[in-house]
Amino acid sequence: MTTRPEPAPQLHDPQWRAFASDNYAGMLPEVVEALVAANGGHQPSYGDDAYTRRLRSVVRGEFGARAEVFPVFNGTAANVVSLTAMLPRWGAAIVAESAHVHNDEGGAPERVSGIKLLTVPTADGKLTPESIATQAYGFGDVHRAQPLAVSLTQSTELGTLYSVDEIVSICEYSHKHRMLVHVDGARLWNAAAALGLSLGEFTSAAGVDVVSLGGTKTGAMGAEAVVVLDPDSVSGTDYIRKFSMQLSSKMRFISAQLVALFEGDTALDAAANANAMATRLRGHLEGTPGLTITVPTQANAVFAMLDPVVAERVRETWKFYTWDDSTGEVRWMCSFDTTASDVDAFAAAIKSELAAG
Repeated sequence: MTTRPEPAPQLHDPQWRAFASDNYAGMLPEVVEALVAANGGHQPSYGDDAYTRRLRSVVRGEFGARAEVFPVFNGTAANVVSLTAMLPRWGAAIVAESAHVHNDEGGAPERVSGIKLLTVPTADGKLTPESIATQAYGFGDVHRAQPLAVSLTQSTELGTLYSVDEIVSICEYSHKHRMLVHVDGARLWNAAAALGLSLGEFTSAAGVDVVSLGGTKTGAMGAEAVVVLDPDSVSGTDYIRKFSMQLSSKMRFISAQLVALFEGDTALDAAANANAMATRLRGHLEGTPGLTITVPTQANAVFAMLDPVVAERVRETWKFYTWDDSTGEVRWMCSFDTTASDVDAFAAAIKSELAAG
């Protein structure tokens, strides 16, 4: 007689909440259900499965009939594969100084693909044609890496948003100077929810060439994608994904998650909740003595100046990160599963510690 195995133990407290990162959250129920539905039986490997075919159809419905999608395992890979496909060996990408691809990829663009990043300082995390112009020079100069791409983040690392008009202006300027435009969309659905637009309306319709489509921060697990919007300008992405070690043999499980995010407004609703909770948190704390909100709250992030001693006391219960050690600026991130009671309790803890001095 076969003994039935014991259920896997749960090693964490599922009631614990944090405001450190939307990566702390688990998986959306709809995504878990999609994984279960995709399991069982056999499906062709390396992307020739029913779920990846469905994903291609869904992506084209969102971004346009010519869009090509390449699922990958994580956001770093999505950004690196995107930029590698967009640039020749002598190319460089212009990015905001605060961009994730510059500060938080462990040098992957440089180490993996030899890509030069040309940074631009910004006050709000957003590039403009004028700021891009400060690095868009030296064309034809053999001594300078050639600026042939612009990479912007939507929503930005500071939680701010580009409007459609701002993206159109960047694309027009970049294309005029023979530079392609990439969007790091780790939180693309947060931007869509805040703007009240479809993903395509502020990417493909605005002139963007390639998008890194994030799923993990919206409630998936190890599910991201490179979406090539203009295949005439970018080629070889499938080969680059392979030699970058990002071609999944059981791709159906990545694709099924992304399909679940698109269908039924699952990701949009999840992102809208995260945004709303950030707005609620800011509303609770704005004007509190001893605390200053530093950046507009336009998506699911709140930035504030907080005394480091107070921050450490709050962190005994609530995990969150210091954004800038030199100034004491902190970042609070809300997730798809952040609740109003989470926000209220967190805000009350901050106020209590500030009042205690």
